[in-house]
Amino acid sequence: MLMSGADFRDSLRRYDPTVFVDGRRVESIADDPQLAPGIAAIGVTYDFARRSEYQAVMTGTQHTSGKLVNRMLHINRSTQDLLNKLEAVRLVCRESGCAQRYLTHDAFNALFQATSRIDEDKGTDYHQRFVNYMHQVQADDLTCGVAMTDAKGDRSKRPHAQPNPDVYVRIKERRKDGIVINGTKAIVTAAPYVHELLVMPSRNMTEADADYAVCCAVPLDAPGVTIVARPAGRPGESAAKFSARYGQSTGVVMFEDVFVPWDRVFLAGEWEHSQFLTTTYATHHRHSCIGARAGFGDLLIGAGVLMCEANGLEPGATPHLRDRLVELIKIVEGFFACGVAASTYGQGDPSGAFQPEPVFSNVGKLLLSTQIYDMHRIGHEVSGGLIVALPGPDEDHNPETSGRLADMLTARPDVPYAQRMEVARLMEDLTASGEAGWYSLISLHGGGSPEAMKREIYRNYPIQERVAMVEKLLDRGVLAGEDGKPARNRQPGRCCVEGCSPPAVPEPVRELPPAQAKPDAAE
Repeated sequence: MLMSGADFRDSLRRYDPTVFVDGRRVESIADDPQLAPGIAAIGVTYDFARRSEYQAVMTGTQHTSGKLVNRMLHINRSTQDLLNKLEAVRLVCRESGCAQRYLTHDAFNALFQATSRIDEDKGTDYHQRFVNYMHQVQADDLTCGVAMTDAKGDRSKRPHAQPNPDVYVRIKERRKDGIVINGTKAIVTAAPYVHELLVMPSRNMTEADADYAVCCAVPLDAPGVTIVARPAGRPGESAAKFSARYGQSTGVVMFEDVFVPWDRVFLAGEWEHSQFLTTTYATHHRHSCIGARAGFGDLLIGAGVLMCEANGLEPGATPHLRDRLVELIKIVEGFFACGVAASTYGQGDPSGAFQPEPVFSNVGKLLLSTQIYDMHRIGHEVSGGLIVALPGPDEDHNPETSGRLADMLTARPDVPYAQRMEVARLMEDLTASGEAGWYSLISLHGGGSPEAMKREIYRNYPIQERVAMVEKLLDRGVLAGEDGKPARNRQPGRCCVEGCSPPAVPEPVRELPPAQAKPDAAE
């Protein structure tokens, strides 16, 4: 079943979660005006999957069931799947700014891989549990929020050493029929208006942190779950030309003696596998973030051109405006190209899933994280100061001033004053409002800080292969050992099949053999 955006909103009426926004209890998440822009943004992922022109990228056939599912719930089985997911995320985010639901996709793919790996190592049955749960979510076309980032408390201390044990989510009690969890997750995207919360570890755990190595699925309105959230976007603000319609809420989610049955538990103390789950999710999510922010870049490019024209200038005939727009295009398509490369060089996993190549994924995310501020700056340069100096929308209806403002602030006869104000306020909303600052911050820190990406780039990049290449060119054994091989420390943290050897070069496009994968009807 593929729901529509309206169906999604209606489906939320089945839930009665404990949600607070701006200090008040939300009576109905489906009907609350403060949450409406966030629900509308996720609704785009539902509506686009039902449109015939988008079905090739917005849907896929789930290989474990043979059923057509929304791309945001699909397990990647080929490099083409990765490309389709990247395009799908860009498509829905150019419409909504941030469609949010792609986090479900990223968590599902990471869990598909991690649970298979844990079962192989520990003899557990987590993978089948997760597949059963995933099939139910796909059948009902649900949206899951990812509760990963813990409150963390004193960041110099590990989870088990925190004075307050509940600043990380932990297993408080194990029962015959399930577990009881306590703790706090912060910065949970779309927390107030999803169907389910996927609790996942936020870091590598040690043996002493085993109780904190937990992953499970919790209904939004499970007893003991409390969500404290901010409004989604800028609902009700007349000047918010974009974010009054589409936005995103984030929330702090507190778990107090929340019971989770075993069939919804996918990690329960196997601390050795917490890092794999976390970093695998990060790779998928950073790949998705590339598509998301490319969609936002599409909005800026289009608004920038319209702003130039509304000011009376043709960007193609005005060198400095053309150059600024080319710079913006270079930034957007530059980090998006990393996403394409990460898809094309995608790597097969023993579980049968495909994941994006990690170096390109992290480079692309690092580029967009730091260049989002340049994207805003270029938007300001091509627009001019009017976007923050113009009178507010209420002045458009002031009989004493509106006529004269329209006369004085019209730049060209074929672009009416009202249209110039519309695009100016749109550019303000995207680049110079509180919402714009929010976009900057989630671009910088969403999916991990720039430092986390730098660590992953260094950990996964074949630096020693480059060193060996230069040593060969120099035709000398630098610090050679008795066996004639260079006696140097290999790259710290580099995980390879044989010690710290470089990975094999992937083929440009690879798909699983027919015996392992069913053909995808949507591709």
